[in-house]
Amino acid sequence: MTEREKMLAGRLYDPTDEELTKLRLNVRRLCERYNASSCDEPELRAELLRAILGKCGEDAYMEPDIRFDYGCNTFVGKNFFANYNCVILDVAPVHIGDDVMFGPNVTIATPVHPLLARERKMRTRGDGSKYDLEYAKPITIEEGAWLAAGVIVTGGVTIGKGAVIGAGSVVTRDIPAGVIAAGVPCRTIRPLSEKDDMGSL
Repeated sequence: MTEREKMLAGRLYDPTDEELTKLRLNVRRLCERYNASSCDEPELRAELLRAILGKCGEDAYMEPDIRFDYGCNTFVGKNFFANYNCVILDVAPVHIGDDVMFGPNVTIATPVHPLLARERKMRTRGDGSKYDLEYAKPITIEEGAWLAAGVIVTGGVTIGKGAVIGAGSVVTRDIPAGVIAAGVPCRTIRPLSEKDDMGSL
């Protein structure tokens, strides 16, 4: 297997691999252009977002600044909106459904490092170059979910359809559909119900 194949399969891999390094540099350049763009350039932003993402649904939009590890491993549905300073570390696949909203400073973090220090340590090749080993777990955020300001989602998590994640939460386990959840670690508080209807329709 190539290092990219290992990475996407959730196995330990070498992130200094040449193919992976080129992919990261490419998305960083695209993000730099996106982040430097003007609010008066919506067509350019749409074009750049399509170039960054593995899938970009209709009317998806992200407020600058944005950061990705690869971009090509993030798949976004229609009407996705992310507020300022979104970070998506998409070492493993990230799937975001239709009509999902992110508040500012949301972090989606698929990477995982070995727990034992001896397995995390830097290694040295015969030519003297350094590398380490890491792995990742995918993240899925289903249709209609809302992640409020400062939410962090860790690898291996699925957030269910229509769920609301409270500001500042750290999501380390699956969250079911149709609930309000919050906290560190994030836990379900209660189901959403018709009592939450604000009469806007």
